[in-house]
Amino acid sequence: MKTELVVFDLDGTLVDSSKTIYNSTVKALDSLSIPHTLSKAQLDKTIGAHFQDVFDEFNVEVKDFEAFISIFKEYYFEYISLSTLYPNVEETIRALHSREIKVALLTTKAQDQADRIIDYFNFRKYFSFVMGRRPNIKMKPDAEPLLLIADALKVPKDKIIMVGDTEFDIRCARNAGILSCAVEYGYRTVEQIAAEKPDFTVQDISKLLDLV
Repeated sequence: MKTELVVFDLDGTLVDSSKTIYNSTVKALDSLSIPHTLSKAQLDKTIGAHFQDVFDEFNVEVKDFEAFISIFKEYYFEYISLSTLYPNVEETIRALHSREIKVALLTTKAQDQADRIIDYFNFRKYFSFVMGRRPNIKMKPDAEPLLLIADALKVPKDKIIMVGDTEFDIRCARNAGILSCAVEYGYRTVEQIAAEKPDFTVQDISKLLDLV
């Protein structure tokens, strides 16, 4: 395929943010005096899902969800130093950029949070579009945000590949009629990824360069 655009997921694909997410979540819940027994292992398995769905799954009652999100985002950047790039991420993105292949981000994180994370890792210069959670726009696995990126960058769907580590990324690509590439090192097992039947699977993100 001749790729013109690669759309990346964030958590579990570019950044190992599990420690940051867990510490921020616990701190925010504790500051609101919300009872919970969340373990890091439990939370890791749900990364990529909306927090409301996560709390419903683990019976955590958050009455003021917006208050939680606001506090969570504050703590997130207190703990962001615990987040690290996965091996070969920067080199791969730099190589795509040098080949004049556009790069975009699609994450369920709020837009302001996604922007701050991209800036923290000094990736702004590589990304043509950063799509976080925005009002009145559906989230992955709905196709809407991915199609908005394609439209904004004026790239045909058959020239795009979506790269991610969860079922939400693969289903989003499928729903949009766009090729998907799953990475095996993220927050889902190899078996879970295989069950979603992505178009491509890589163990190391640098292998993406062989596909595009």
